[in-house]
Amino acid sequence: MEITAVGDVVMGSAPESLPPDDGRHLFDAVADRLTGDVVLANLDQALTDRTTSTKCGADSARCYAFRTPPSYAETLGAAGFTVINLANNHSRDFGEAGLRDTRAALTDAGLEHTGMPGQITMQQVGALRVAIVGFSPYGWTQSLLDIPAAQQLVGQAAEEADLVLVTIHAGAEGKDQSHVRPGREIFLGEDRGDPIAFSHAVIDAGADAVLGAGPHVLRGMEWYRGRLIAYSMGNFAGYETLSNDGPAGIGGVLRLRLAPDGTWDAGNLLGTVMVDPGVPEVDPTQQALDLVRSLSRTDFGECGVRLSPAGELQEPTC
Repeated sequence: MEITAVGDVVMGSAPESLPPDDGRHLFDAVADRLTGDVVLANLDQALTDRTTSTKCGADSARCYAFRTPPSYAETLGAAGFTVINLANNHSRDFGEAGLRDTRAALTDAGLEHTGMPGQITMQQVGALRVAIVGFSPYGWTQSLLDIPAAQQLVGQAAEEADLVLVTIHAGAEGKDQSHVRPGREIFLGEDRGDPIAFSHAVIDAGADAVLGAGPHVLRGMEWYRGRLIAYSMGNFAGYETLSNDGPAGIGGVLRLRLAPDGTWDAGNLLGTVMVDPGVPEVDPTQQALDLVRSLSRTDFGECGVRLSPAGELQEPTC
């Protein structure tokens, strides 16, 4: 079974910052890479026509509320995505009503979504049942701050499915947050969880891979008990919203191939960049490979993922 994952996606911010043609061409340069049985993204915005943000007041400074019309769910489907993570700090930018609009828009477009409290999302892949479970530090989502509860939910998913994929929005944000260190990460006073402890715990409970987003930069990848943890896939698309300066502009498309029992078969990383005004393209220089290679070795030593010059993930060593 093939799984493809990217990081953070913001398709614009209504009403001023929307791509032309209702975003129909936003993913054109990378759509041929968004293939697989499960194709996952972290949607850092709402899909709603509501104009009042419950997050940012009229006088708010440095507060960001992102939305595009509900029809943009069709853009995600046309690009190749099959499941969208809503466990993040922007899915409720326009309140519970905006979150309901987002979920309805994705469903109407034929897309699965994950990340709500207690939610186990199932996708049928041939004869295999694949569970996708999303987590973030926020109370309107399935919380990654309560690790025992997360283990219980993942254990339930493992009983119901053949393979379990966990997606997380975890860790501090910013161009200086590429490294993963043991312990909790705090950002702007928020507890953003302990990415290492959480990821290890859910694999112990039955997860077959952990796929991360949230820090808005690429992070290293780790092998744990023969399973892959990609702590952050960085920024993928951020039309006139996300910074593409330096490390913030570097992302990737991660492709995994797992056996029916969840064991490793093969995988590769393709580097991408966000070009002005925040559109994803394949990176001709493949900066992501050297970056992930170095971060993985520095942060996880012998358990860090090794990449071939072509971006192939080498066999698990831990």
